[in-house]
Amino acid sequence: MGLEIQLFINTLFTVYRYLIIAYVLLSWLPNVRDSFIGELLGKIVEPYLSIFRRFIPPIGGMLDLSPIVAILVLPLVQAGLNVVLSYIPGY
Repeated sequence: MGLEIQLFINTLFTVYRYLIIAYVLLSWLPNVRDSFIGELLGKIVEPYLSIFRRFIPPIGGMLDLSPIVAILVLPLVQAGLNVVLSYIPGY
């Protein structure tokens, strides 16, 4: 059962990583973030990105590096969660 849970968690993290990438790519297209898909992705991704935007200001006022850092930190969170779950009895 533990392997299935770990596979499910890893899949969720992979999907979330792709959602962040899609959200960043949508910022390059005018008026797409105002669409239903853009707003939905924003509601899913922005809470995580806002953590990094507090500490990483945009470069030159326009270049936001926080999504890159967020994507690089996501595997660390994933590995940490897998380690914590491995200590649960029966996992």
